[in-house]
Amino acid sequence: MKEGEEITFEDAMKRLEEIVETLGEGNLSLEDSLKMFQEGMELCKICNKKLDEAEYKVEKLMEKEGGALSVEGFEVKE
Repeated sequence: MKEGEEITFEDAMKRLEEIVETLGEGNLSLEDSLKMFQEGMELCKICNKKLDEAEYKVEKLMEKEGGALSVEGFEVKE
């Protein structure tokens, strides 16, 4: 990924899965583990931000007559 280029939600999740798998193997040094953990935390922030943005868009699309906003929850499947 080029500097300044924004990662997609799907790519961030894929990378997070790779990090979890690598850390779970336990073959890294403490320093490398900390670097991967830090990368994972940054990716989590990105994913949370993108989910918040998506939730906001869904709420805006659900506006009803008279401008009233109907906020309906939606489940995230794991």
